[in-house]
Amino acid sequence: MLLDLKPEQPPTLDNFVVGANGELLQRLRDLCGSHSFEALYLWGAAGSGKSHLLGATAGAAARNRPVAFLNAAEAGDELTLTPGSLLVIDDIDALSPAAQIALFRAFNAARFTGLALLLAGTEPPLRLGLREDLRTRVGQTLIYEIQALSDEEKAAALRRHAIERGMLMDPGVVHYLLRHGRRDLPSLMAMLGSLDRASLEQKRPPTLPLLRELMQTSFDLEKP
Repeated sequence: MLLDLKPEQPPTLDNFVVGANGELLQRLRDLCGSHSFEALYLWGAAGSGKSHLLGATAGAAARNRPVAFLNAAEAGDELTLTPGSLLVIDDIDALSPAAQIALFRAFNAARFTGLALLLAGTEPPLRLGLREDLRTRVGQTLIYEIQALSDEEKAAALRRHAIERGMLMDPGVVHYLLRHGRRDLPSLMAMLGSLDRASLEQKRPPTLPLLRELMQTSFDLEKP
């Protein structure tokens, strides 16, 4: 069966739901147009939008400077970086001992080579399980905790996402999702996508009864 499903949008700084993170978003926009040294560290719980922001910034910055975008598991004992480039690493708390040394060296060389660093983790610098010299370097960066969205902001984001997908939803769907679904926005968006697919597959409107059926059969989408 062929379904009229719209592809998911790639992460951009424009489609990030800002909430109380306006200063952070502007700082990342500035980083995209820069060619000089700068170091930022973002932290927040799973689902807060760290990976979205890192991917969006890497994509936008690549139009102006070389970019190396790594997950911690991909970082080895050497980081070969072009002067003036942007190094982006997600989940730095999972860096191997050898990769931690490589990142420490990158910090030491950054000011002399015009290297910019954008790093992210789940904890503030003082609680990162890194070697002390690297943790100190991370603590000297510009540090931003990604602020959680209010329920009103999440509801607005879900409604906008539904409109972008061409969904004509029951007004109660968003309210029910916020009351009974997982609290992070990526999980809520995923549930909305599941509802859209089920609606097309079953040729039923995306109503509250259909959402309840989905959540009863998909326990991972309910609140833990």
